[in-house]
Amino acid sequence: MNIARRVAGSVLRLRTYATAAYVPPASLETLQRGRAPPPKSKPESPTFYTGRSNYYDQLLALESATKHTRSALQELQLLPLPRFARENLPPLYGVWKNKVDLGELMTAKLTTSRYRRFLAQLNQLNEYRRLAELAGHVELAERIQRLLGMFERDNKDAILARGKRKPVKFDEFGRSYTIGRRKESTARCWVIATQPSPGDESAFASHVEAPSLDPLATPELLSPIATLDPGVQGFMNPAPPIKVPTTNILINNIPLAEYFPHVSDRERVVRPFRVAGLLGAYNVFAIVRGGGSTGQSGALTLAIAKALVAHAPDAEPLLRKAKLLKRDPRMVERKKTGRAKARKAYTWVKR
Repeated sequence: MNIARRVAGSVLRLRTYATAAYVPPASLETLQRGRAPPPKSKPESPTFYTGRSNYYDQLLALESATKHTRSALQELQLLPLPRFARENLPPLYGVWKNKVDLGELMTAKLTTSRYRRFLAQLNQLNEYRRLAELAGHVELAERIQRLLGMFERDNKDAILARGKRKPVKFDEFGRSYTIGRRKESTARCWVIATQPSPGDESAFASHVEAPSLDPLATPELLSPIATLDPGVQGFMNPAPPIKVPTTNILINNIPLAEYFPHVSDRERVVRPFRVAGLLGAYNVFAIVRGGGSTGQSGALTLAIAKALVAHAPDAEPLLRKAKLLKRDPRMVERKKTGRAKARKAYTWVKR
């Protein structure tokens, strides 16, 4: 019975479809149909369904900018850089927004991994900016800087200025004023170039000039010394000794040798002159306060080294290599409870 129904139903369905009345398409235009569902709007960004579209949009923009900048630098023959050129580039400092501020900018909470990924792109683009700026392509560097400026801190200049030494100023007499500190001591130092005395300037003028060796002159008029070799003449008539100027160092209006009785303190003060090879070139007037002899001599050494760099910039690499341009951070260790001094312990008694 069921089989017959199935066969009859299939026949009827086919027959109904085949014998259905023809309806022209034009008559269907006026037919009112049900309301169609509203069309779905297309997302503005392909990263819409990630849940962090702002973050990924910015990241993709940075990656695209990095790619185009790399291509431009390669066309300019600036990439890849040789190893020696990369090592001689000036240091690069990036002052970017922290994780919280960057998340507020993108209206999304950033995890540490996403923040590091974003900073990696910023640092790479900043390195390309430095390379373009050093190569003289100012327009390219400015375009990159405009993009990076969105993610830099507002107090960037103040942060980069930290640790930079203020330029030493000179007064109308050519004196430099510097300050040095160590432990509890402070030294204010004025340094001025030495002035040669009039006797030193006339030292060469007073020297007897060698007689003329004119071949037309008669042998009778020439002295026995004049007939000798010029080297022998110089040996028999030595030039007067040249007076080398000395460096005068006054500390609290007291000479160096009297103010610091210990040789080690005096050698510490004079060391910047020895390292720079400027002994006798400058005079020093200093006012020192606080601390002991070690702290005062160390503070004065730092002040003198700063002044020598201002007067003779060529001596800066030597003084910096000798670690004379950096303050000694060591301080006196405090005394501990139960000990005689900072580390000295009392004698242990068994009973």
